[in-house]
Amino acid sequence: MLVHFVKAVQRMFCQTRLFKNLKSVLRYGHTIRKPSPMDRNEAWHLLNLHIKNPANIRHALAVEALMRSLAEKFGADAGQWGIAGLLHDMDWEETTDQPERHTEVAAEILRAQGCDDAIIRAIRAHNYLGTARPHELMDKALYSTEEMTGLVTAAVMVLPSRKIADLSVRSIMKKFKEKSFARGVSRAIINETPEMLGLSVEELAEITLHAMQGVHEQLGI
Repeated sequence: MLVHFVKAVQRMFCQTRLFKNLKSVLRYGHTIRKPSPMDRNEAWHLLNLHIKNPANIRHALAVEALMRSLAEKFGADAGQWGIAGLLHDMDWEETTDQPERHTEVAAEILRAQGCDDAIIRAIRAHNYLGTARPHELMDKALYSTEEMTGLVTAAVMVLPSRKIADLSVRSIMKKFKEKSFARGVSRAIINETPEMLGLSVEELAEITLHAMQGVHEQLGI
């Protein structure tokens, strides 16, 4: 009976957040921290520890700006949504050859850092190849809108000026309908925005454009 009791306790412990954090510490060498709100400076430092490609940094900044704008529109916490956007691809360079592991590695790192569960959940849910699905509003926002930043960036790159100030919503929508343009951008995921957020694709294009224009210097466009 004692043996069965010990095994039951072990199984329960393996399901706890502490055990998951311990695994992250052993794998990544981070110190366990109690769950607490992560500030932007901490998130920025963490991003730069794991992402080295400047293009990936710029993408993170674009998604951060978009998520903050969406949070403001929905009356949510812009700081929290922004951090989810900033860190959504923080393990991208570590999981390039294992796309199904993308966001799971990030989740392990963030748990060890004491990041709150809502941010971790949203980040995990944005990988359509993973097992987590978007349920909360922040999850749905990150999942369905992130691709639009890629389309906007690509649309800027074909302008003679290569300046986002010269881009219009009309131009973005035209490029959205051209299936051969920026093939890596999933129109199917963007088309889930109306159902998930109650925003039309054109409304999303406008919000994304204005958000990215607000950080154009950081984006280099």
